[in-house]
Amino acid sequence: MMASAKYIFILLTAWLFCSGCFRRWVMTDKQVKKYYANKPVKPTFFTIQNDSASLFCATTGADTLPPLLMIHGAPGAWYGSRILLDDPVLQKKFHLIAVDRPGYHKSRFRNKRKSVTSITTQATIIHEALRLNRSHQPGVVMGSSYGAPIAAKVALLYPGEFNHLVMLAAAIDPDIEKFWWFHPWVQSGFPYIFFPRFLKSATDEKFSHADELRLLAPEWQKLSIPVTVVQGGADDIIEPANIDYAKKVLQGKPANFIFLPNAGHLIRMQRPDVVRSILLNPLPGTPITIGTGK
Repeated sequence: MMASAKYIFILLTAWLFCSGCFRRWVMTDKQVKKYYANKPVKPTFFTIQNDSASLFCATTGADTLPPLLMIHGAPGAWYGSRILLDDPVLQKKFHLIAVDRPGYHKSRFRNKRKSVTSITTQATIIHEALRLNRSHQPGVVMGSSYGAPIAAKVALLYPGEFNHLVMLAAAIDPDIEKFWWFHPWVQSGFPYIFFPRFLKSATDEKFSHADELRLLAPEWQKLSIPVTVVQGGADDIIEPANIDYAKKVLQGKPANFIFLPNAGHLIRMQRPDVVRSILLNPLPGTPITIGTGK
């Protein structure tokens, strides 16, 4: 009886910790509406449907400009890229497209609100967002955190459609996948059924991520476009050593590696100046000088 009570206490603690900790990653429709109430430019929203998925996208910039396809991590949604979507300089340069990954927010897979743990399946579905672009020009695919290996897979599957891969706080090394103390308890425990969908998807991905990254490992050397990798030294979500793995698997490729000692995990929000500089500067192979402040 005591052991059972202890187990229940641990699971409830994990559920409360997860729910509170990750709420910072979530915005309601009401909050999004309030955020954009006085913005001069508001995103245009689209839902792209095919036989297997419904993909929700937010866009700014003319659809005749080269695409900038932005892929969030776990958990997350399109609005994690809102600072970049709102950038007037980027709006003149790119057709910015931020997606809800399948399993998150308003995107669905096979008409169900369920997680999609396959990197390949995610990449194939997210590529559908380019149907919104009419430029017929190669663009940039950018992924953050768990979205970074998906962005890489998009570039691998559709190499002629992109000329630059950008990975921010990339969770790509299968051998240093970061787990917290509560993770072994939560996936099958009873609080799991009460988790909001974004936490269920993030949890399901967490437990399959290392295996998915091992499937991706032999493909890094097949990348045919330049790559930029950015990592913060104060990242408390993934191990900063992921940038060392990137240097190893991208050896001999045209790539820039930018380490920001004081930056955390949310580089898109904390250092949009860095991201903008990467997108506007020449492609990798030409050093980029960026300040490393907070």
